[in-house]
Amino acid sequence: MCATKLCEDPEVDLRQIPLVALNVSVRRRLSLYLNPRCTVAADWTTVAESMDFEYLEIKNFETSKNPTLMILEVWEARSTNATVGKLLDILEASERRDIVEELRPLIDVDVKKYLERQSEPPVQVPEVDSCVTRAEDRHITMGDEMFDAFICYCQSDFQFVHEMIEQLEKTDYNLKLCVFDRDVLPGSCVWTITAELIEKRCKRMVVVISDEYLRSDACDFQTKFALSLCPGARSKRLIPVVYKTMSEPFPSILRFLTVCDYTRPCTQGWFWSRLAKALSLS
Repeated sequence: MCATKLCEDPEVDLRQIPLVALNVSVRRRLSLYLNPRCTVAADWTTVAESMDFEYLEIKNFETSKNPTLMILEVWEARSTNATVGKLLDILEASERRDIVEELRPLIDVDVKKYLERQSEPPVQVPEVDSCVTRAEDRHITMGDEMFDAFICYCQSDFQFVHEMIEQLEKTDYNLKLCVFDRDVLPGSCVWTITAELIEKRCKRMVVVISDEYLRSDACDFQTKFALSLCPGARSKRLIPVVYKTMSEPFPSILRFLTVCDYTRPCTQGWFWSRLAKALSLS
């Protein structure tokens, strides 16, 4: 049996079927096989490496309750190569043919339903049978515009983020910030849309550093994802901002970057103009 051909229709190449075709039930079933760390068979870490995730990303995925589901969502958001056929190829190459044989009937059903939906005339909104955001219809923010910066912050630091909005958006700087609680529409997968916004919709990323930031899984993921982007995308550089005194050490992963420090009275006078200049660079 060819793993990349649909059993009922050998003319259908699964390498051309986007991963969005897979229903949540298949994803959960796949997680049951791959989530347990195993010394005798390939687990989710092997699959993540085959999807070209870097070491820092994989270490961050370990904090998730369902790392398999997370890598599928992030892979789908950032790679045009995220197809059903490619996933089966990865499982085969990882010597997990047991998973392929077990899930193949369910996958064929999902692919058949996906192709049927694609052939239907667009009279009404297609039936949604998965919690995964469609790659081809990703209306995830209030508008479709590009942003000058994605703001990585904790809820406890939102008052400073609000001041940032007042200083950078509602002044002559006229910058457009992506603030998750304000700009992202509800009902979408947090990890998927965060990855897409950082990589494709935001020119820079401002990281609001605080003690609370150091304990935030979401901020940790956002920072490491931005750092893991390919060298060509690293021009969308991170800008660490410290606005209050910290009791914890500054994160070592960001120590190589120049910090915009609001805690020093002698530099507060040009804090906002310096930050705005960094964000407005082409």
